[in-house]
Amino acid sequence: MAGVLKDKVAIVTGAGRGLGKAFALKYAEEGAKLFLPDISLERAQKTAEEIRAKGGEAYAMKVDISSEKETQDMAAEVVKRYGRADILLNNAAIWYGIDITPWDAWKVEDWDRIFRVNVTGMWLCCKAIAPIMIKQGKGKIINIASNVARSPAAQFFLPYACSKGAVYTLTQALARALGGSGINVNAIAPGYTATEASLNQKDSAKIFEIATGEQTMHQKLQPEDMVGAAVFLASSASDLITGQTYYIDGGTVML
Repeated sequence: MAGVLKDKVAIVTGAGRGLGKAFALKYAEEGAKLFLPDISLERAQKTAEEIRAKGGEAYAMKVDISSEKETQDMAAEVVKRYGRADILLNNAAIWYGIDITPWDAWKVEDWDRIFRVNVTGMWLCCKAIAPIMIKQGKGKIINIASNVARSPAAQFFLPYACSKGAVYTLTQALARALGGSGINVNAIAPGYTATEASLNQKDSAKIFEIATGEQTMHQKLQPEDMVGAAVFLASSASDLITGQTYYIDGGTVML
């Protein structure tokens, strides 16, 4: 496969389904070699098989990103297999199974679980992979945030929205910390997108109606709508862009 990411090594967490799978397939189409860590090895292997069936290169590994040991093992395996890491797309997060809930009805264990994966897990992946990029003097880190952290819907998904709000701060802080090493750190903030997780939520049809109604461009967002920005931020075309968040939400949030 040839493309703007030819021979780049790209790590896409949570690529077994949803947005992660869409990102991985597009990166492979653009010529990248994929490393796919996922909490479900079976799902990640299916994505890897799909990539290989199209002539690409991909390897799947079971990784719980909330475990420091497992993220360090992930980094060691990346080096063993590919010798480098050019792109880290932090997509893995807890979203599947989260439904509209009153702000004061969440349990403490919900907050702890969501933040452990969505924030601490993202940081652990960066902590594990950044040293590889620092040695190279170059790398691209792309964090998946969400527009819900900037929208009225935050009150209905409170711990998730707060975790994604933390991703904004993490992105900007790491952009400053790693910029001197030639590493770009940016974020993509999707709107309410038709992934398996969203489609399986209670009242998803009503949520989509509200979400698309709030958009300037009234079209249901699909996973494929997110991949162009992910390719751009992983490519040399974005070498002097860092610390930024790209909203892909049909014009709901405008900053």
